[in-house]
Amino acid sequence: MKLRFLAILLIVALLASCAPQAKSDISVEGVWGRPSPKYPTSGAFYMLIKNSGDAPDKLVSGSSPSCESVELHEMVMKDDGTMGMNLLENPIDIPAGGQVELKVGDLHAMCIMKKDDFQIGAKVELTLNFEKAGEKTVTAEIMDK
Repeated sequence: MKLRFLAILLIVALLASCAPQAKSDISVEGVWGRPSPKYPTSGAFYMLIKNSGDAPDKLVSGSSPSCESVELHEMVMKDDGTMGMNLLENPIDIPAGGQVELKVGDLHAMCIMKKDDFQIGAKVELTLNFEKAGEKTVTAEIMDK
């Protein structure tokens, strides 16, 4: 009896592992960057992240050879009525079948301690790390928007 139960359990486990797994399908569009007007050693990157998959994903981190580090930030209204910036404590959720825009005055990827001068028209390589989709390397054109 125990052997039959274990055989059935093994078959169920094998069938479950063969079932199609939900996955994200991440694309990144309209990537651009700019120097930070208030902080000459910093810059910001903006983009549209689309997930055409059937599972949510998360933008966990970023990196660039042009930056000491890349952090995920959001702009917030402070109590005194001025805008401030917060380092995100959690990854950015990218919903299944949805999109998230990193844009001026909102979510963005922040270049900390630029290694290169962000001149208008320059191209900067940026690698985005997603929880499920893995690494996506994109090129950001530096613009004056």
